[in-house]
Amino acid sequence: MKAGSIMPEDDLAAQAREVLRHVWGYDGFRQQQAAIVQTVASGRDALVLMPTGGGKSLCYQVPALMRPGTAIVISPLISLMQDQVATLLQLGVRAAYLSSSLEAHEARAIESQLLDGRLDLLYMAPERLVTSRTLELLQRVPISLFAIDEAHCVSQWGHDFRSDYLGLSVLAEQFPNIPRLALTATADLRTRADIIRLLRLEDAEVFISSFDRPNLFYRILPRLNALEQLTDFIKREHSQDAGIVYCLSRAKTEKVAEALKARGFPALVYHAGLPAAEREANQTRFLREEGVIVVATIAFGMGIDKSNVRFVAHLDLPKSLEAYYQETGRAGRDGLPSTVCLFYGLQDVIKHQQMLAQSEGSEEHKRHERRRIDAMLQLCEATDCRRQLLLRYFDEHMAQPCGNCDICVEPVATWDATEPARLALSAVYRTGQRYGVEYVLEVLTGKRSERVLGNGHEQLALFGQGQSVALKTWRSLFRQLLAKGLLLVDVDGYGTLRLAPECRGLLKGETMLSLRQDRDTVAGARSSSAGRARASAQVDSADQPLWLALRARRRELAEAQGVPPYVIFHDSTLLAMIEHMPLSLREMRQIGGIGDSKLERYGDEFLAVIRQHVDEVA
Repeated sequence: MKAGSIMPEDDLAAQAREVLRHVWGYDGFRQQQAAIVQTVASGRDALVLMPTGGGKSLCYQVPALMRPGTAIVISPLISLMQDQVATLLQLGVRAAYLSSSLEAHEARAIESQLLDGRLDLLYMAPERLVTSRTLELLQRVPISLFAIDEAHCVSQWGHDFRSDYLGLSVLAEQFPNIPRLALTATADLRTRADIIRLLRLEDAEVFISSFDRPNLFYRILPRLNALEQLTDFIKREHSQDAGIVYCLSRAKTEKVAEALKARGFPALVYHAGLPAAEREANQTRFLREEGVIVVATIAFGMGIDKSNVRFVAHLDLPKSLEAYYQETGRAGRDGLPSTVCLFYGLQDVIKHQQMLAQSEGSEEHKRHERRRIDAMLQLCEATDCRRQLLLRYFDEHMAQPCGNCDICVEPVATWDATEPARLALSAVYRTGQRYGVEYVLEVLTGKRSERVLGNGHEQLALFGQGQSVALKTWRSLFRQLLAKGLLLVDVDGYGTLRLAPECRGLLKGETMLSLRQDRDTVAGARSSSAGRARASAQVDSADQPLWLALRARRRELAEAQGVPPYVIFHDSTLLAMIEHMPLSLREMRQIGGIGDSKLERYGDEFLAVIRQHVDEVA
C-alpha cells in the first residue's frame, strides 16, 4: 500500500485517487481535498480549514499511505484517537494510538511496531509528543508527515485553547524536512494567524473550504418552557434518532436527561463531574447503540466522530459562533439531512453580559469577547437567512438565501417597537438604573409588589403603562434591546440594567426601532426539516424492511467486534445499497464507501441480506 519513494508531481494525483478508491471506496475527492493531499504528499506544509464532516481526516490519511514512513497525528482527546484508529483498522490500514489509557506493556508493543516500520499512522496527544522521550523515539524512525488536528487549540483567541499545543512548535525545529499539516473546522482571522505563527507554518499553503453544511437545517426559537419545547421537537422530528443536547451547567444536564428518560427517550448524561467510568460507559453506549440521546456540557463532543447524529439542540446560548458552529457540526457528518435547534432566552443575554462585565481580562480581550457575543446574538435575532449570516462571520459570501433554515422557510415578521422600547428604557432610567428586568417589568405592568411600594415607584407616571402589552412580548423586547446594545448589564452580578449611550437617539425620538416577532414553538416554524431529517425518511415504505435488516446486520457485526456501527458502514452507504440493490461482489464494489478491505470483510454478509429481501418480495 505504501509508496516506496515520493513519486513525481505529475503522478501524485493519480496515485492519490488510487489509494482513495482501494482503501475508502470512493471514486473522487471533494472540494479541495485533492489539492491538499497532493501538497502534503509532495512534502509541503499546509493549513486546512474545513467544516466538520467535510473530510479533514482524509487530507492526512491519504498522503500518509502515499509517503514512506509513519504519519504522526496529534489529537487532543483519547476518544477521538480511539475512534479514528478503529475506523482505519476496518479499512485495512495499520494504525494505533499512544495514550495514558494504555497499560505499560500495550504502549511498549505499539512503540515496537513503530520502530519496526509496521505502522502507517500513529496517534498521540500533544502533551505526550513534546516529551523528550517521545521526541527521541521519533528521531529513530522515518516519519512521513505530522498532522496537527484541532489546530485552533493553539490559540488563546480560539474557542478551545489548550496550552499543550504551544509546545508543538518543536516539530519545526527538530523535524524541519517533514511536512506538517494543521487542520481545524473553526478559526477566525485572528486564530488563523495564531496557528501560522505559533506552529511555525509561515510557508504553509492555506486551504479554506466552504464552511457551509447544506444538509443542516438551522432553527432558533425563544425559550419559553425549554423541556417541553425540546420534547416536542424530538417527538415531531427525531423520535428514533441519535442526538446531542447541550446545556451550560452539569446540574441542568442531569435534570434534562432524567426528564427525557421519564418521557421514554433513551437519554444519557455526560459532564466532567461524572466518575470517569460512568462518563466512558455513557459515551461508549452513545457511539455503539442506535437512537441514543446524550445530554451534555461542552465537555462532550470534540472526540465524537459518530456519523449519524441527526440532531443537536442547545438549551443555553453558546459563547460564540465558533463554539456554536463546532457543536452543531456534530450533526449529520454523513451528509444526510439533520437538524440543529437552539432555544434562547432573555437570561442568556444577561448571563453572557454579566460574565463579560466581570471578566478580569485585558480591555483588548474584553473587546474581542464582546464582538463574539454580539455576533452570536445577531444570529439569534436575525430577520434574514441564518446561513448567510453564519457564513459571513467566517468571511464567506453566500449570494442567495439558503432555503434551509427557519427564516427562509417562514420569513420572520417584524413590528414597530419604537414606543414600547422608549417606555422600557424610560422605566429603567426612572427607577434609577438599579434593578433587573423582573423589577422593571413589575413597574411597567403595574404590579404593586412589596418592593415596588417600598421604593415608591407606584408613584411614577409610567407605572402600569405597559399593561396592554403581553408579558412574553415585554421579555422579547428586553432581550432584543440587550442584544442590540441599547441596554447594558451592570458589573454587580445581579443583572442590573443601565442605559447604553446608543439608546439616546431612540429616547429623544430621533430614531425608530423595528423588532422581530418571536415564534413560540417548534411547530410554529413550519419547517421543511420536519419528517425528513432522518435517514429512514429517505427510504420508500416498500424498502423499509430492507433498511431495518441492513441496520440489524451492521449492528450485529459491530457488537461482535466491539466497535460503533458507523465504523462498519455509514448510513449513506446502506442507503446506496438500497438504491442500487447489488447482487454480486462486483456490483457491491461500485458503491461509494466500500473499499477493498470492507468488501472482503462484509461484502457477502450484506449481499445475503439483500438477496433474502429480493427473494421475499419476488
